Parts: sequence; structure tokens; C-alpha cells
Amino acid sequence: MKVIADLCVVPIGIGVSVSKEVAICERILADAGLKTRLHAYGTNIEGDWDRVFAAVKQCHEALHAAGVPRISSTMRFGTRTDREQTMEDKVRSVEEKLS
Repeated sequence: MKVIADLCVVPIGIGVSVSKEVAICERILADAGLKTRLHAYGTNIEGDWDRVFAAVKQCHEALHAAGVPRISSTMRFGTRTDREQTMEDKVRSVEEKLS
């Protein structure tokens, strides 16, 4: 099953900058072959359900292994069976209505 997800990983107990830890997760998502779009407060992810959730687990494991003592993640995700839809499709649909 295909899923489009929005993931926000918040490393806790490492200071105020988390860009190094975000980069670790971005590499994991890319290595998993997932389509991603980084944004200011998280990452949109598109791919197979099992691959997406396995990669999220790998993010947590890698960050803990890198010394992050605590991680709080939020995720929103959606699936549909009536048709195929990409992240670009969803954005384009709104942009068309704005023009």
C-alpha cells in the first residue's frame, strides 16, 4: 500500500540546533529509495507503507546510536484506494485553485 506521510523528528537533549540529526534522517529516507520533500518543520515522504515506516524506525535507531537520548516524533499520513496520487498532485491541485 502506498502512503504519503509528513514526519517531524525532534531530537531532545542535544542543544538547540538539530540540522545534523535531520540530515541523518534525510540520508536514511533517501537510502530507502523514498521520495521526500524537506520543509521548514519536517519532511514529506512518499512510498510503500512498510518502507516508509521501516525508515522512520531506522531514523530513531540511528539518532539514538549517534547519542541522542530522547526523540519525539509526530507523523501524519494518508492512504487512498480510489486512485494513485503523488505529493506533487496534492500541491498542484491547490495551486490550480489559487490561480
